[in-house]
Amino acid sequence: MEFVCRIGTPEGRVEERVASAHDESTLRRDLEGKGLHVFAIRRRGLLRGLEIPGLRRRRRRIAPADLMVFNQELAALLRSGLPVLQGLEMMAGRVREPFFREVLNGVRDQVKAGKDLSEAFASFGDAVPPLYPPTLRAGERTGELEQVIRRYLRYQSLVLNARRRVASTLIYPLVLVGLSLVLIGVMTLYVVPKFTEFFASLDTELPLLTRAIMGGSIFFRQNWLPILAALFAGGFTLGQWRRTENGARWLARVKLSLPLVGPIFHQTAFSEFCRSLSILLSGGIPVVVALQNSVSAVGNAFIRERLVSIIGRVREGAPLNEALEATGLAPQIATDMIRVGEATGSLDEMLSNASDFLDQAVDTRLQRILSLLEPIMLVLMGAIVAILLVAIYLPLFSLLGQVRA
Repeated sequence: MEFVCRIGTPEGRVEERVASAHDESTLRRDLEGKGLHVFAIRRRGLLRGLEIPGLRRRRRRIAPADLMVFNQELAALLRSGLPVLQGLEMMAGRVREPFFREVLNGVRDQVKAGKDLSEAFASFGDAVPPLYPPTLRAGERTGELEQVIRRYLRYQSLVLNARRRVASTLIYPLVLVGLSLVLIGVMTLYVVPKFTEFFASLDTELPLLTRAIMGGSIFFRQNWLPILAALFAGGFTLGQWRRTENGARWLARVKLSLPLVGPIFHQTAFSEFCRSLSILLSGGIPVVVALQNSVSAVGNAFIRERLVSIIGRVREGAPLNEALEATGLAPQIATDMIRVGEATGSLDEMLSNASDFLDQAVDTRLQRILSLLEPIMLVLMGAIVAILLVAIYLPLFSLLGQVRA
């Protein structure tokens, strides 16, 4: 079989190569054995000539909530002394989500054939979180699979809670934006046209602001279908482009450069890196291998590709804190805590502490942004409504003044 591999070299370059192998897991092991960092592997299509260059097909993934429930049940079954294979057979029959059930059935069949649990999950590629197979591999090597799964559960819980906090923080501003759009739509589509008909019957010169508002209302009412079609097409095109390598990298850089929220994306990415590296190191995974998998777990594509260079530096003997400082992207507090962890032999613990600190900093910044965003949104809504009302009533005041005169 032929596969398209996106890899990182020890020199820090990111390349895409075509390679042949019996299956994906074998190819991954071969590439990692050569010192390469594997970002993604996908089967090369037979009709590749018809594919749009640079456009990747969207792949299904296991929902984080489903994986968390599975890990909770698997840890409980292992604690009770039940073998892995019997536990998989029990859980595969109870899973309701079709895709996850398909994955578990495949994992069960591979484990029954003699493969390790980590290798079975790794064979499903992007459907499984990149950190999960190496975490299971750490538990299998040390004989502490249950404890490692529980550490991964804690990691999952912290990540999901952080995402929920961000989502809940943004609910109120999004509601305000939605109400503003609804209000503008009602005013533009129903209120303004009524006054347009009224003013058209009057032989008077309308103010510039009124003419502009009414012209915009007429244009939108006459062209609302092409406008919506253009917005839909633009959104679809942007959504497809952001799944390409260049699109993902560009969007990641834009996120980091945004005012106010850019540091949030930056700190969140390094929190993911520190926490995943802590989980793997505490499970006994060698530093270089743990780095390879932790880099893959970083959500921001730009930071992820810049972090590839630290793998080669650490392999050559450089301290992790110095390798991170050389990227120019690591928060100073994170490198300081990592330096202390390397000096005291408690790197996994200090990485976990650094992740906790960064998460707390993100929460603090989010609350500050929200406290600023609420009054800004209210003032903006008021200003928009005021402009619409002034545009509508200004001609009436002019007519009233002429009548009195």
